Amino acid sequence: MQKISIEALARQQLAAAVAASNGRAADTVYGGHEKVLRQTVMAMKSGTQLSEHQNPGDATVFVLQGLLRLRSGANSWEGKPGDLLIVPDGLHSLEADEDSTFLFTVAKSASGTKREPARPEGAP
Repeated sequence: MQKISIEALARQQLAAAVAASNGRAADTVYGGHEKVLRQTVMAMKSGTQLSEHQNPGDATVFVLQGLLRLRSGANSWEGKPGDLLIVPDGLHSLEADEDSTFLFTVAKSASGTKREPARPEGAP
């Protein structure tokens, strides 16, 4: 059993992000490349963006501090502390409107690519 203070780790990561030239910092708290589930505490300095990319599986962003904007195509969702943003299938980006920290959770498919949605019985 291991216990981790997400709040303390978020404070550390935000300090690292503010000091970093790219304005970002992250620390995986559970999982990794060898696991299906991965949870990472991430921090982004205000104005920093994770450019458009595909997600490797089902993913969520739980906002701990600040203000984030998740974009996918013409759609946009704002996240503030306590909000859980469900990352949509397909290309998406994430931008910090304020200095922000969040818990990123992803459940990767076995092949590392997004799983196909379930089909109703009898569907081709």
